[in-house]
Amino acid sequence: MSPSEFSLPAAGVVVAATPLGNIGDASPRLRQALGCADIIAAEDTRRTRNLAAALGVEIRGRVVSNFDHNEDKRVSDLVAAARHGLVVVVSDAGMPLVSDPGHALVTAAHDAGVPVTCLPGPSAVTTALALSGLNVGHFIFDGFAPRKAGARRAWLESLVGQQRAVCFFESPHRVEATLREAAEVLGADRRAAVCRELTKEYEEVQRGGLGELAHWAAEGVRGEVTVVIEGGAAPQADPEDLVGLVLARVEAGERLKDAVKEVARAHGVKTGDLYDEALLARSDNS
Repeated sequence: MSPSEFSLPAAGVVVAATPLGNIGDASPRLRQALGCADIIAAEDTRRTRNLAAALGVEIRGRVVSNFDHNEDKRVSDLVAAARHGLVVVVSDAGMPLVSDPGHALVTAAHDAGVPVTCLPGPSAVTTALALSGLNVGHFIFDGFAPRKAGARRAWLESLVGQQRAVCFFESPHRVEATLREAAEVLGADRRAAVCRELTKEYEEVQRGGLGELAHWAAEGVRGEVTVVIEGGAAPQADPEDLVGLVLARVEAGERLKDAVKEVARAHGVKTGDLYDEALLARSDNS
């Protein structure tokens, strides 16, 4: 593979994914970016310097901190620098902007017409989804689970009818409480996976029902945690909402019992419940 295939722009913002834990996941382009950047905007400057040292890369540019509490103040200077030089954005691990700093800078760069590109690489989200062994063909990512009990309960209740898998981050100190409450709201048998220390020596994936996983987590969980909960079944229709379909078929000449049977079968409701609602509607209309 020729060096030209690893080429980076002379100026602009580059969002670069860094290893989650296994240094071997660092891409050749990440090594190149760390070595030739004019400025590296890092979530933690010490971690970034340690990463470069582990990769055998000499950082020639400036390394500046860029984290949640100072990101907004950094934006204008970094965008100005990116007009004429290369600004590389990295987080502690994984892909910046995915529950990590970088959003303010990337948005401002786009708005200012400054080129933005990305060096693809490790992400705890896609890694956990792939390892979960669950049905994750369609999924949503919800960042970190809410810390406060009320907000967490409301968030979990919003997932009751969610048919897509949900992936989220959680603190090892709160994961038991979150799983226990998820079992109460979503059902103890709802399938899920808890992925911890992804790509590291003690990587672990625990799979099972939410109730089972809550029991497992009670023994204590350590490390970085990503949780995947499988989507639920399609919400069942309310028989009352299907009465109009039944009566339309009856008006077209179909027998009531036949119409009820067909509509109930198509929408997954009990025939008896729909039949009662249809009789009630006919009596109200007579």
